[in-house]
Amino acid sequence: MFRNCCLLLALCFSPCVFSMAPVRAQDADGTVEAEPQSVKPGINESFLDPDLDVGSFVDRFEVESREIFSARDRVMENLKLQPGDKVADIGTGTGLFVELFSQAVGKDGWVYAIDIAPKFIERVGAIAEMKSLVNVTPVLGGQNDIRLAPGSINAAFICDVYHHFEFPADSLHSIFTALEPGGQLVVIDFERIPGVSRDWLLGHVRAGKEVFRKEIESAGFEFVEEVKVPGFRENYFLRFRRPEAAN
Repeated sequence: MFRNCCLLLALCFSPCVFSMAPVRAQDADGTVEAEPQSVKPGINESFLDPDLDVGSFVDRFEVESREIFSARDRVMENLKLQPGDKVADIGTGTGLFVELFSQAVGKDGWVYAIDIAPKFIERVGAIAEMKSLVNVTPVLGGQNDIRLAPGSINAAFICDVYHHFEFPADSLHSIFTALEPGGQLVVIDFERIPGVSRDWLLGHVRAGKEVFRKEIESAGFEFVEEVKVPGFRENYFLRFRRPEAAN
């Protein structure tokens, strides 16, 4: 039953399935804005492959040698999710945090597991069905839009994924809109420090923590804190929030 719901949801978002290009805005006079430029063209091509080998990503992502996997319980503690929360797992991938989020928000909460890769969405749907996670909705997102309704969440989680945002300003705008005033945004990503970080990270991650923080603040978010997570050596944990609505 849940699998059918997942497939129905994917059909409802069919433009994501057939075209992952950014949607261009249209002004009141009918003028179409210029299409935004990718900050890292091609970084997501492998995820859009209809023959994506999900198992290979499970083998890479869900192993103790990966910091975020071994520290997942400490990450959950610092997220401070409460029963009834509505959280978006943006770039859910193999669904590493989906069950943990489902348990944390409880029967009165909700988890939106969002990814641009149809194969990852299929996996999350299968996990939710197999484990009876009735408060989980897989969402096939776009490369510049998480495709959630305004004010539909009070927490957003981006883990090892922000550096994959090809159109960060547009994506952040969609997250800002989806968050309730006062809602939190947590970003976990890789330190990028020339002379310190691994060569692979220097080539793969386009910018360091300070640049990413500035981009997020420019989108309207308030920086709250950097959380020191035991076990993190290459990762960092930043907490932001959408400001409260003006009186």
